[in-house]
Amino acid sequence: MFGDIYKNKRVLVTGHTGFKGSWLTSWLLKLGAEVIGVSRDVPTQPAMFNELNLEGRIKNIQADICDLEVVRDLVINEQPDFVFHLAAQAIVSTSYSDPVDTITTNVIGTMNVLESLRRVKHPCIAVLITSDKCYDNVEWLWGYRETDGLGGKDIYSGSKGAAELVIKSYFHSFFQKKHPVRLAIGRAGNVIGGGDWAKDRIVVDCMRAWSEKQTVEIRSPQATRPWQHVLEPLSGYLALGRALYKNPDLHGEAFNFGPRAEQNDTVVKLLTDLSKHWGFSNTDQAYKITDNIPFHEAGLLKLNCDKALFYLKWESNLQYDETIQFVGDWYVSFYHGQADMYALTLRQIGDYESTAFENKRTWAQC
Repeated sequence: MFGDIYKNKRVLVTGHTGFKGSWLTSWLLKLGAEVIGVSRDVPTQPAMFNELNLEGRIKNIQADICDLEVVRDLVINEQPDFVFHLAAQAIVSTSYSDPVDTITTNVIGTMNVLESLRRVKHPCIAVLITSDKCYDNVEWLWGYRETDGLGGKDIYSGSKGAAELVIKSYFHSFFQKKHPVRLAIGRAGNVIGGGDWAKDRIVVDCMRAWSEKQTVEIRSPQATRPWQHVLEPLSGYLALGRALYKNPDLHGEAFNFGPRAEQNDTVVKLLTDLSKHWGFSNTDQAYKITDNIPFHEAGLLKLNCDKALFYLKWESNLQYDETIQFVGDWYVSFYHGQADMYALTLRQIGDYESTAFENKRTWAQC
C-alpha cells in the first residue's frame, strides 16, 4: 500500500489526538511508520486517541502549535521524513464563541509549522490540511476546483481561507530554489467515522443520544453534504504524500479530496440510514426536526476532485452503504460490545485497503 513509502519513516502528525489525527496515526502505524504526534491536548471525552491507547504506541508530545519556539525546536530535533499538519480548531459553532482561538490556531498555527519547516535542512515532505470551507461558497451546483476563489462568510471559513493565503505566500517566498522541503495542500469536507466525539456534529450527536436511548434534534434536515468516511480523505493525503515524494512538480499544489457526486445526500437521509443500522424500526424514535439554526451554515458545498484523479490517480473508494456500515459497526462495537477498539480500527483500515484493491484503485496498487 502506497508503495511502502511510509515504512520505517519518521512521520510527524500535528493534531494527532483528534478524530482524523487518530485515524491517520493508526493507519501510519499499520503502514510501518514511526509516528511522532504533537497536540495541545486530547480534545474530547471520550476520545479515539485514548480508546486506542495511541499514546503508548507512538512518541506523544503535548505542545501548542501556536508556540513557535516549541514547534520550531520539535521539527528541527525530530527531523521527520513526512509531516501531516492536521492541528486545527475545526468546529464551526466554536468559531462563533471563540473566534480568537479559531483564527490563532488555524492561521498562526499553520504559519508556525511553515516557519519551522523553512529552517529544515534535510529532505522532508509536508502535507498541509485545510478544509473545503476555505472556498468562497456561493452554493452553486457544480463542485469547487482548486483554482476557485477562497474566502468565507463565517469565522471558521475565513480562518481556513486565511491559512491558505499564508501557505501560498510562504511557498513563494521561502520554499523555492531547491529547498529540501516539498509541500502540498489537502482539502476535504465533512467526514464521518467511528471515534468522533466532537461537539455539534450530527453523527456524534446521534451516537451519544442513541446510546442513552434519547431522541436527537436536528436543525437542518435538508442540508446537503458530501458524506464520506474519514478513511477516504486520509487515503488522499497519504497518496499525496507519496506522489509529492516521487514528483517535485507537485510542490506547492493544492488538491481536493471528496466523495462521488452520488454521495451528496441530505442530513435526514443519513440519519434515517444510520438509525436503521443502530436498530431503530421507527425514525420518530431516532430523531425529530427543529428549525433552530443558531449560526450560518451552507446548504450545499461540493468539491471537484478531477485534479486528484489526474495527478494522483486518486478517487474515493467506498459506496454510501459501505460508509454507513463502517460508521455504524464502529460505534455499535464501542457502545454495546467488548471489542478491542484498536484491533477493530485496524481491521476497518484493512477492509478499506482490500476494497480499494478490489475496486482497482490505482493509488492502492502503487
